[in-house]
Amino acid sequence: MRRNVSLEEISDGRLFDDNDLVRADCRGCEGCSDCCRGMGKSILLDPYDVYRLTTGLGRPFADFLDREIELSVVDGYILPNLRMSGAGEACAFLDEQGRCSVHSLRPGICRIFPLGRFYENGAFRYFLQTKECGAVRSKIRVSRWIDTPMQKRYRAFVTDWHYLLNDVEERLRETEDDIFIKKLNMLLLQNFFLTPYDGERDFYEQYEERKEDFHAFTP
Repeated sequence: MRRNVSLEEISDGRLFDDNDLVRADCRGCEGCSDCCRGMGKSILLDPYDVYRLTTGLGRPFADFLDREIELSVVDGYILPNLRMSGAGEACAFLDEQGRCSVHSLRPGICRIFPLGRFYENGAFRYFLQTKECGAVRSKIRVSRWIDTPMQKRYRAFVTDWHYLLNDVEERLRETEDDIFIKKLNMLLLQNFFLTPYDGERDFYEQYEERKEDFHAFTP
């Protein structure tokens, strides 16, 4: 999701790499859960998020739709996002104690918060969002905060997925053919989200296979 703001408006302007220390650790949020409420459709899911949730909980992607996950149009294409519901517009995975019920499987956007990603020259670095969290935070290494195995492979995947979506966006922007737009969106959803992942296999190998299929069948 593109944000039409400058880096200076939402951060202190500093950029961080995986091994840098950043003041992001909120010590378990102490039950705050503000960042799990009222987020609209902004908590977008990528294929690795869906792999973690579906294989970790043993439920097919379709089973999450209209319950914990919904589909929304983002920059011209369709992507899944976490659903906010109820009077407090809380994440559907938030329990009655205000804690994440899928914390070990939480999506990448949740893992990096209050960090964000700044993409440039075919790569990305992290920045600290200075206006999104009021908790008193201590310093922690970025890689430890993100808490994701095989971080080099994960970083490569996140970068590749970002630029794949950029390419899809450009293709959709260049056409007014409604049939083509619908077909491209359905290919994106089917290849990367709706088709079940094998929890016994390496995710990144499956992603590369799906990407090849997507490019092979993209009209």
